[in-house]
Amino acid sequence: MSDIVIKVENLSKQYRIGEHVGYKTFREAIVDTVKAPYNAIRSLLTGPVSDSLHPAPSSLLSSSDDLIWALKDVSFEVKRGEVVGIIGRNGAGKSTLLKILSRITEPTEGRVELRGRVGSLLEVGTGFHPELTGHDNIYLYGSILGMDRYEVTRKFDEIVAFAELEKFIDTPVKRYSSGMYMRLAFAVAAHLEPEILLVDEVLAVGDLAFQRKCLGKMENVAEQGRTVLFVSHNLEAIMNLCKSVIILEKGENQNSQAVGKAIEQYSKILGSNDNWGIEQATRYEITSHNSIISAISANGDTGGSNFVLLGSGINFEIVLENFDDIKLVECGIVVTNHWGQRIVSFQSRYHSNLQIKGTKRQKVRCNVPSLPLIPGIYFIDVILNDGHKVIEKLERAARIEIVASDILKTGKIPNINQGF
Repeated sequence: MSDIVIKVENLSKQYRIGEHVGYKTFREAIVDTVKAPYNAIRSLLTGPVSDSLHPAPSSLLSSSDDLIWALKDVSFEVKRGEVVGIIGRNGAGKSTLLKILSRITEPTEGRVELRGRVGSLLEVGTGFHPELTGHDNIYLYGSILGMDRYEVTRKFDEIVAFAELEKFIDTPVKRYSSGMYMRLAFAVAAHLEPEILLVDEVLAVGDLAFQRKCLGKMENVAEQGRTVLFVSHNLEAIMNLCKSVIILEKGENQNSQAVGKAIEQYSKILGSNDNWGIEQATRYEITSHNSIISAISANGDTGGSNFVLLGSGINFEIVLENFDDIKLVECGIVVTNHWGQRIVSFQSRYHSNLQIKGTKRQKVRCNVPSLPLIPGIYFIDVILNDGHKVIEKLERAARIEIVASDILKTGKIPNINQGF
């Protein structure tokens, strides 16, 4: 028997921008069926009958400019027991892909083969009925997965305990908070033993402790020989949980590859589309001098603009202009966190032979061979002085994101949040 449990071939999904599809009632469907022969005869005699209630086929309504491919020729295979990550920017087609795999929507082109029972967690409470209690929804979702009542009962107490909802299990889920809804939805999807588990970016709803709990559960699911397809923007979670990664970009997929190489490639994609610029910076012209700093960039050694793998190097470049009336300029680069707290700084004055003399235009480069900051987003401030006083300062002139990596070269990604 083949180990391939998910096989996707040339999968494409097309949408029409602004399309609204009307739905017929059962009565309208019967009436249309009865009228169809008469309308056909009438159309032969007098021309087609206009029907403004129901839209014509999309190909007759508008040009191809109104069409968008959410997915285009996506192909990949996933083996039994694999945990595969799917990453990509917003709008890359990740959620559309999982909806097709979950049979929520149909593809425009291509085919999908799934071998095994599929459990999906695509949106908070998908498959739940708001009027039913948590107790009843557990059995409802189990029946959707094709499980009998005995199988659900056997797992019931474990599901409730994992979701931490013992006090509220007999309360209608419409009264649950989004966090409670998500906890129960994940607990049901993960514990009812589907052979294939599809998880979209829903863990962001829960708190940090529950996110860790969910990631641990998905690891257990994989160890039991079941398959997990995990969509997330949390690159650290992807690196710790997945062995291979599929990148989606503009609806098209790159070949499945090892997680380290995939993250490196993804950082380059993000860097090439980064809209962060000096225009958003808070500028302080301390003296009456005209603005000097015209550009700043931060590039990781891996080639990703504004994205740096943990422990790797980073190259700063600052462009200075119109300071020919200043004899000497000293440049400082400060890395801060979200709260503006200084984490690390680099000063040109500490380099014995570095002198930035007044000129119309000059580039200042600072190459840091290793930047061992914990994963997260950091901001770059730039400060200029003339050796005596500050002449210009830019706060948050650029930003960098440190991404977890195999810094110890052991084949494992350190879990920074858990301290090991």
